[in-house]
Amino acid sequence: MPIVTIKMIEGRTDEQKKALVEKVTEAVVETVDAPAEAVTIVIEEMAKNHYAKAGVRASDK
Repeated sequence: MPIVTIKMIEGRTDEQKKALVEKVTEAVVETVDAPAEAVTIVIEEMAKNHYAKAGVRASDK
């Protein structure tokens, strides 16, 4: 039972997230030979002020 966690900054549309989980599911099915019904995907969205890279928050860019 593969479980995939995707962490990303909030702001994507429902359509984008739907396409993402479909493509990721396809990739998991193809690469590890798991049935699609066994693939679980969790999207964790974070606010821009909760994410920083190189000491700069995404909300400060």
